[in-house]
Amino acid sequence: MMKKINSKIPFIALTLLMVLGSCKNEVVTEAENPVLEYVNQVKQEYAPDKRVALFNIDFKAADKQYVLTGETNLLKAVNELKTKLNEAKIEYTDSIQLLPTAEFKNSNWAIVKISVANLRSKAGHSQELATQATLGTPVKVYKNDGDWYLIQTPDNYLAWVDKGGIEILKNDDFKTWKATEKIIYTNITGFSYASTTGQETVSDLVAGSILELVADKGLFYQVKYPDGRIAFVKKDEAQTYNSWLGALNPTQESLVATSKQLMGLPYLWGGTSSKGVDCSGFTKTIYFLNGMVLPRDASQQVNAGTVVDKNKDFSKLAVGDLLFFGRPATDSTKQRVVHVGMWIGNNQFIHSSGRVHISSIDKNATNFDEFNLNRYLQSNRMLHQNTEAILELKNAALFIE
Repeated sequence: MMKKINSKIPFIALTLLMVLGSCKNEVVTEAENPVLEYVNQVKQEYAPDKRVALFNIDFKAADKQYVLTGETNLLKAVNELKTKLNEAKIEYTDSIQLLPTAEFKNSNWAIVKISVANLRSKAGHSQELATQATLGTPVKVYKNDGDWYLIQTPDNYLAWVDKGGIEILKNDDFKTWKATEKIIYTNITGFSYASTTGQETVSDLVAGSILELVADKGLFYQVKYPDGRIAFVKKDEAQTYNSWLGALNPTQESLVATSKQLMGLPYLWGGTSSKGVDCSGFTKTIYFLNGMVLPRDASQQVNAGTVVDKNKDFSKLAVGDLLFFGRPATDSTKQRVVHVGMWIGNNQFIHSSGRVHISSIDKNATNFDEFNLNRYLQSNRMLHQNTEAILELKNAALFIE
């Protein structure tokens, strides 16, 4: 999934604020305001991508000094800005809101408590679906707007979720949750049940759902939801998380097998689950079910892994490599990535477009995809690449201590 980001909006907003928001009819133009340069420098260094870093800093001139307002979750960025202003001997008042807000200082963590939480770009059910988070995903909580909460997912994505999607925990309770044994649901879709009869359901489940393990009950695991609900999950549809994690050995074959389990899944803008996926949500889901957390959007995934081709030399590709499509860079514009798929060999790639399906770069194939071949940009290798942009679950205490 690729979201259009208009970098001019914050710039225009800041300029208008300086001109219209000044006290005592004092008009400060962009050229005369030295703070703008420092704010932009810090933002470029610490928060160049607003999808994963929040640094919304405003300022205005008042009584021969500047008042800094706005909000951020980046203390280091605030300190860097202050250092720059102090070195430049610029007087200022710091009124920046550091997140999380006071309400969440001791309750900065939450766990997704439904099968799939829909995360929005803004607070409200009518807002754009930005991404999803599946049952058991730990998220950071920064602030609320009524019944909506600004959260950050393990891949650092910032979005809003309604109160029905998460269970907010005290920080000590979150530590206890991480220390408990868990199961992971490995079927593509299914249910948890109110008893071992398997008649009444408690909830639906999707691949990758994480639940606390309470007890072994024969053919079932007795489990606990983040909100305290007790349920039963069929053993042949799940594994203990530790055994699953210990057995992880992602290979080209396992990536292809996972991708084909999702064949026919409908395209859903913002989707990252087996209820529906967009293009990057699909590749992200494939890799997550193989123990790797990729960045959320195609325009972020293209910066992960290792570039293996930029010239349509598909002989360089290995199964599992990601293919990126879009608009190439020109003298006046940057490269724009708008689509991604995964190479499965035999001149074919699998991707979510309309539905999850397989396309070919072979002009003689019945599933030849001329449109995407013409907008091909590059391919990156994700498997077994040592990069900070890819989170390996074996090396990260995401669900367990």
